[in-house]
Amino acid sequence: MNKLSQLLFGSMLAVTGLSACSDDSTESSNLGPLTLEEDVFGKATGNFTAEEWFPGGALGTTENASYSAITPAAQEAGMEADFNTGEDFFEHLYTFEQEPRKGLGPAWVRNSCIACHPAYGHGKRQTEYRANQIGNGYLLVIYHPDTNGYITEVTGMPQTQAMTPFKAPIDESQIKIEWKEVTAMESGLPMQFEDDGEKYSLIYPEVTIPVTAFNTNPKPSNYEVRLESTIGLYGTGLIDAITDEDIEAQWALESKYVELNPAMWDKEAGRFKASAYYSAPYNDTGSFHGDHGPLKRFTYAMTRGTLQDGAGANAIWNITNVTRSDRHWLYSTPAWAKAQSEDPEVIAYIKSHGAQESSLLHPYYADGTDDGIKDRVNEILSCSSIAKKETFDKYLFNGAPYNGQDEMSDKQYYQFMVWHRGLAVPAARNLNDADVQRGKEIFNEIGCAQCHRPSWKTGADNMWVDASTKAYAQSIGKDASQMLPKYPNQTIWPYTDMVQHRLFMKNDIRTGWCRTTPLWGRGLSRRLTGADDRLHDCRARTVIEAIMWHGYSKQSDAYRATEKFYKLKKSDRQAVVKFIEAI
Repeated sequence: MNKLSQLLFGSMLAVTGLSACSDDSTESSNLGPLTLEEDVFGKATGNFTAEEWFPGGALGTTENASYSAITPAAQEAGMEADFNTGEDFFEHLYTFEQEPRKGLGPAWVRNSCIACHPAYGHGKRQTEYRANQIGNGYLLVIYHPDTNGYITEVTGMPQTQAMTPFKAPIDESQIKIEWKEVTAMESGLPMQFEDDGEKYSLIYPEVTIPVTAFNTNPKPSNYEVRLESTIGLYGTGLIDAITDEDIEAQWALESKYVELNPAMWDKEAGRFKASAYYSAPYNDTGSFHGDHGPLKRFTYAMTRGTLQDGAGANAIWNITNVTRSDRHWLYSTPAWAKAQSEDPEVIAYIKSHGAQESSLLHPYYADGTDDGIKDRVNEILSCSSIAKKETFDKYLFNGAPYNGQDEMSDKQYYQFMVWHRGLAVPAARNLNDADVQRGKEIFNEIGCAQCHRPSWKTGADNMWVDASTKAYAQSIGKDASQMLPKYPNQTIWPYTDMVQHRLFMKNDIRTGWCRTTPLWGRGLSRRLTGADDRLHDCRARTVIEAIMWHGYSKQSDAYRATEKFYKLKKSDRQAVVKFIEAI
């Protein structure tokens, strides 16, 4: 371990405890220091370099068994207070009116972030869909199978909760999740290992939502449903710091061997399409492809670019429907607005409860007549785009109960982003173990590392900065580009190639294309979250199941590697598992 690492880690243990979950209703994601032997930790051992103990580099790794610890970079920059405040927005429930987490609704996906990300990690497998179930990381994916496009009657992240008297866009009590057993692998691989005959089993979800569950007008038709679970939040700032150029070079390399997603990759030109980038241009830093913004790299479908437009920044608005200065409109659909405006129970309730100016329903009250309330409900709940911003402001932000204020201030959002970008990766474990070292060797030999690329080098980390953070920076006279944690020139070990692949699993993810999920820190999942569920919909209950799903079909990009794993003797299979759980 170099002198910089020694200095950073020496002071880090004094502060990482600040980031433990403080709400008794949530699960702690910080269980104290890892058991790290001083004569081994941080030193080269076997086929591991000294660097590999620090998956997030010197600036992004914590020695705690934690998904919630602050990075040394954020700590050294004096950002602990903002980090802890931002964490508070993640860990606690949002409310209708109570500060500082006000503004929930009128419809929402979850009323807290941690409900989806148990202990900041991967979601847990569920047998029923309940939004308020802690650990339910599932998002409903409802789409037209002929086009793979989302249905438009409900939001892209469908909402199953709403404030009285509105009816949730989807009645979650009618959502059915049924887990099916795989009886035979499409690829022909037997469901017992070749060497010793040990059996394995695979399950997958079938999800159905009847048309009667939709409180919309019109109701959708010709649709299918899939589940996508949340992944771990830790280390996302480091992923953000990988350069667009390096990710494009990886795609170009792999394009010689596998088919890449045509929605992202221009095969003839050998480069990303414009649709692979966030549309807003970089602020002051430029972009190597021109005036567009950063490369999309987050979510399974790689639909989000920088963290400031990434999964968390987007979710703090559309999961809770909490507005801020750059998202000053509702996350809703006209079909839901129309259905609520035509519901006599909704109209009657607003008529009897919305007359007082202090009422949350007063903006919908209009002149108190049935027709007036109907028109106003439809008008406000349809405010789902910038084009409707003035209408939304007129009715909800020119008087009680909001008094013209954003529900989440620019400062609060900035603090949330300090937290999000400041989450550390836990240090690797047991790298001195002979089985772990053997597992690494086999992992590389059979081809797993071709997709789960071990390491990257971050760039200068000249991040794109969003409008809300810029506004807050301007208000306090600071440079917005220097206000968030940065991770320049770090060697990191996330074990992902940042490329989308197809595995052709039974009831696969929408479109079939899925970004290679980082493996770093996953070995702590059971200890920190109470579950070890893996893959995009938690269908894999163990590491072995996750690996074997990669070989369900011979069309899978990972079939050959899975076939080789299948033929390993049991001790070697176990070594691969131990390696994956150690990194």
